[in-house]
Amino acid sequence: MQHEPDSPALQAAARDHLWMHFTRMSSYDTADVPVIVRGDGAYVWDSTGKRYLDALGGLFVSQLGHGRTELAEAAAKQAAELAYFPLWSYAHPSAIELAEKVASYAPGDLNRVFFTTGGGEAVESAWKLAKNYFKLVGKPLKHKVISRAIAYHGTTQGALSITGLPGLKQMFEPLVPSTFRVPNTNIYRAPAFLADGDGVVDPETFGRWAADQIAVAIENEGPETVAAVFLEPVQNAGGCFPPPPGYFERVREICDEYDVLLVSDEVICAFGRLGHMFGAERYGYQPDIITCAKGITSGYAPLGAMIASDRLYEPFAHGTETFLHGYTFGGHPVSTAVALRNLEIFEAEGINEGVRANEGAFRATLEKLLDLPIVGDVRGDGYFYGIELVKDRQTKESFNEDESERLLRGFLSRALFDAGLYCRADDRGDPVIQLSPPLICGQEHFDEMEQTLRAVLTEATTLL
Repeated sequence: MQHEPDSPALQAAARDHLWMHFTRMSSYDTADVPVIVRGDGAYVWDSTGKRYLDALGGLFVSQLGHGRTELAEAAAKQAAELAYFPLWSYAHPSAIELAEKVASYAPGDLNRVFFTTGGGEAVESAWKLAKNYFKLVGKPLKHKVISRAIAYHGTTQGALSITGLPGLKQMFEPLVPSTFRVPNTNIYRAPAFLADGDGVVDPETFGRWAADQIAVAIENEGPETVAAVFLEPVQNAGGCFPPPPGYFERVREICDEYDVLLVSDEVICAFGRLGHMFGAERYGYQPDIITCAKGITSGYAPLGAMIASDRLYEPFAHGTETFLHGYTFGGHPVSTAVALRNLEIFEAEGINEGVRANEGAFRATLEKLLDLPIVGDVRGDGYFYGIELVKDRQTKESFNEDESERLLRGFLSRALFDAGLYCRADDRGDPVIQLSPPLICGQEHFDEMEQTLRAVLTEATTLL
């Protein structure tokens, strides 16, 4: 049944049938469900005609912005020629060409591209490959995974097990065993014992300490049992934690010492979010596996990938060995065709170069908010930032659970949206606002974000 976009019938259908993701559905018992109907550039419009600045890029996805007809046309052209065929023992041209293109961007010998339909599946694939690989090379006890506190890696049973957010996991336990957490790189909340006499934490000292905790965890579990370390270049959950100087260099040394695979989870950070095709390139480290999704198509079709090194592929290259894993829609012809066109536009329009040229202005614009008493920290890189909210700037005191509930869900989430800014108010960790705008944004968009945030956060301060 067709409904008008702004009709009571559509709202009724939404309440009666649509189960939205990560959504407190009771929020819409009396309120209308926001219905987004159109996008153009950095903006989207709802069913009432109201415009919003998409300051989250959909969900860290819309690299090229909305309304790119070139990407829609690429999808339609491929669907007309070959709408679907699986990659199970057969191939199709767009998957082959995209694998070659992605491998050309990936650092070092990451030449083997295994397509999925999204990021969680890419993470799941990476863990399964790590366990399979070590069994084939005579180290069958290596199966455990180390990841960081508060880090999010996906919702499938394996990816959720690697995730470091207890609140997201409790209702689905027991999960896959043998995952362990180490500290993340939130220097704003660095342990007090790392500070000097003036209370200042040296970034390199902090980075070395945080990396060394991975070695401690490997030793505690037994190096012969640990298969992989999963790390995002910039950790998303908790509000954008960039790596301190020397951090990934030290992590690479540790992984080499213990024969542990370094998995760079770049579902968010790849394809321009940090001004490079891959975050590992920005921070100068060599992973054994990269997981990616989201920006590979700028959201115009679902696609993810696990990119593995030649070393990990080698045991499967001979004889009867098979990686017994796959997805019906992994590497879908339409999605891979869209991804190819997306990456062509990246190159033609200099998207990565534009991010690198503008990221300083983006940071400087957001840092103006540090004059508000509720803003404790502004952190991130590229077009990927978190703004941490605090009760007391001097002591860095955060909000308790009830206060955070009232601040984020009781006021900020709705107030920011009503003010025409789509972003994320989140408390997986300490309360933060996250920004991840389309990579086509410029100073006028940065100013609009800052002005809207300033107005809403100033009002929030009066409510505390």
